[in-house]
Amino acid sequence: MNSINAVGSSAAGSATGDVVPAAAAAVAACVGYDQLRSVDGGLYWLESRPGAGAEMLVRWAPATGPVDLTPAEATGVSTVHTYGGGSYAVIGDEVWFAGRSGLHRIRDGEVAAVIDGSFADLTPGEGELLGVCESADSDELVAVPLTGIPEPRVLAESSGFFGAPRLGPGLLAWSWWSKRDMPWDGCELWVAAYDPGDLIGHPVKIAGGPDESAIEPRWGPDGALYFVSDRSGWWNLYRWDGSSVVAVAPMAAECAAAPWELGYASYGFLGDGRVVMVVQEGPRHRLVVVDPDGVVVDPDGAVQPVRLPYTSIKPYLAVHGDAVAVVGASPAITQQVALVHLDGAAPQVEVLTPGTPVTPDGSDVSTPVQLRVPVGGDREVVALLYPPTGAGSGWRAPLIVRAHPGPTVACQLRLDWQTQFFTSRGFAVADVDYTGSTGYGRAFRQALHGRWGVDDVDDCRAVAEHLVAAGSAAPGQVFIRGASAGGYTALHAVTGDTPFAAATVVSAIVDPDRWASAAPRFHRAHAARLCGGAGRVRAADIRRPVLFVHGTADEVAAVDDVRLLAAELEHHAVRHELVLLDGVGHGVAASAQAAAALAAELAHYRSVIDGSQEA
Repeated sequence: MNSINAVGSSAAGSATGDVVPAAAAAVAACVGYDQLRSVDGGLYWLESRPGAGAEMLVRWAPATGPVDLTPAEATGVSTVHTYGGGSYAVIGDEVWFAGRSGLHRIRDGEVAAVIDGSFADLTPGEGELLGVCESADSDELVAVPLTGIPEPRVLAESSGFFGAPRLGPGLLAWSWWSKRDMPWDGCELWVAAYDPGDLIGHPVKIAGGPDESAIEPRWGPDGALYFVSDRSGWWNLYRWDGSSVVAVAPMAAECAAAPWELGYASYGFLGDGRVVMVVQEGPRHRLVVVDPDGVVVDPDGAVQPVRLPYTSIKPYLAVHGDAVAVVGASPAITQQVALVHLDGAAPQVEVLTPGTPVTPDGSDVSTPVQLRVPVGGDREVVALLYPPTGAGSGWRAPLIVRAHPGPTVACQLRLDWQTQFFTSRGFAVADVDYTGSTGYGRAFRQALHGRWGVDDVDDCRAVAEHLVAAGSAAPGQVFIRGASAGGYTALHAVTGDTPFAAATVVSAIVDPDRWASAAPRFHRAHAARLCGGAGRVRAADIRRPVLFVHGTADEVAAVDDVRLLAAELEHHAVRHELVLLDGVGHGVAASAQAAAALAAELAHYRSVIDGSQEA
């Protein structure tokens, strides 16, 4: 009847069968690139390789190509604000790296532990390293001398959160937000006089507050401080010249990503003073070049689009001479690091990491169409619909509706082999940018506050019902899948009268009130703002089979909550399966056991389909 399986590091349970090798191939193809930087004629990035257990720091130079720079055991993952970011700084022939166990210095491949503690957002200063250090209940802005005794000097401390220490001409800039806020809701930008080796002067707030998110400060070549603010309702670029703040390139689009990690770089400065910038509109990204001085003369002509083959660009731009390095992807291109040369009449793209040239199983690739689906009244929701691989016109197939995690993120308009794993097996997949997603402005981003488990569920159900009515989704074979916050959405989507035949929930949040008190420090304000909607998931309300996939070492969403809900479903005789991944944390998709999770998910859907056909 109901089953509870524990999955270790080497088995996926009997239900997955010979699907595991195919799932493993799909996972192995999902290489990721992050924290791209340009330093002293070279490019650096972190490269995540599924199953490797760590991110590798890679250096690229024209003469050598990509070269692994650090031993895997040196990298680890910084847990500052849960997700870290800004994990390394290259200073001369040394690399300073913030890992899980503290701050390390790496020279010639040899690793030396320097300081215990949790560090992130590492930034080279003058004779020192600037960064953020987090303790159990507070943050510090710190400076670590590069020579002598590496004792951190505390520049500022707070029960809130710091980010982005950036050294300018006689000034230090940084961002700060309170423990009652998330940085995408209310974040402030501060500056103070600073002489390296000393303490900061009297801080002055430049922008931000409870109703404004001011993020990503960066000093420009003109000596002005640039930053991104959503004071207009959209994250746009602004400039502070020491006396006033002016908009650089106003537009009804997002020019920054929600700062889940530290160290984002959504814009950079070219040698001629222009600004290159990522712009997000819904799930789609594009690159533009802005003339900050030309905006005053010709606002329309000052923003020039850069034609690229990418629809997804990560917030890690790195200016490299007359070019800008990007981490780009599209529905037909996996993530790759590329140099975009901007010194000619048309941009030239030089790919530095080729990505996966063919599908893991040799099949074609399913590419999505973008849908706009009405959701009652005058509201609509955007979804990306991937047909079954090779499907012609008039197709009808089982459908997986996916609620992304966050919830303050967006669908990714890029090739993902785990998506293709399902489309190549006859499923359609619909990724939903439900209420609360990024890419649609501040009001839409905050519309889920107090409505979590209500509006997001309505949006996912509307997409499912729309595709059933259109004849694309096979009735009785429509599923919902969600991870983390999206898992909470998926659980509520199979309560009451629902179009879904079953749910898969990965690393799911079950009880928002409990999460608000038990979650890591960074998440608590997010939980508090989202609470007030559908409330705790109750087993008595669930009407469809559920597959739970959860890591036993999850520090964001407690595994005990899922165990309890599974036990309650057992009591109510609701079909379910609990797959526990030993030693895996919150990020199941990037773990060594991701293939087992993927195979179990496929087996879950097939078992429901087989059961409905037998009935």
